[in-house]
Amino acid sequence: MKLLIKWPVLALFAVLTFSSCSTDSLDDQANAIELNLVTPEVKDIEVEILNLINDHRLSKGLNPLGDMTLVKSVAFTHTDYMVDKDEVSHANFYTRSNYLKANAGAKRVSENVAYGYSTAQGVVNAWIKSESHRENLEGDFTNFDVSAEKNENGRWYYTNIFIKK
Repeated sequence: MKLLIKWPVLALFAVLTFSSCSTDSLDDQANAIELNLVTPEVKDIEVEILNLINDHRLSKGLNPLGDMTLVKSVAFTHTDYMVDKDEVSHANFYTRSNYLKANAGAKRVSENVAYGYSTAQGVVNAWIKSESHRENLEGDFTNFDVSAEKNENGRWYYTNIFIKK
């Protein structure tokens, strides 16, 4: 009888212990990803994207956002990652967000990503047409920047990061 009482307690302990390890493992994986920051030369398409976003914000009565070199460098790490993987994603977003909170004074961080658009107007129009991306474009942020890189086949990848200081 005592074994029947102890068995459920031991099983519950094992489950709780396993769950805790999984969470710690996820945290360890996120912390293991390091940002090797590089500030690439600014491209015309990136300047055009930033201007189009600020024009859109102004048309809605919102404040324009200031560009920020550190945000551009962090965005570049992700764009470079997407080019290497040949896929669009938000992989490792929390690493980028935490880095900007620790090093740029960000209180809030968000990002838009895209691929395949060959013009600044094309990518910004796509973001405006998407409710969740438009919320970032029109959100309560103070700074932003963008990274645009081509893969070996000439396909563009974009990472646009927004922060609120």
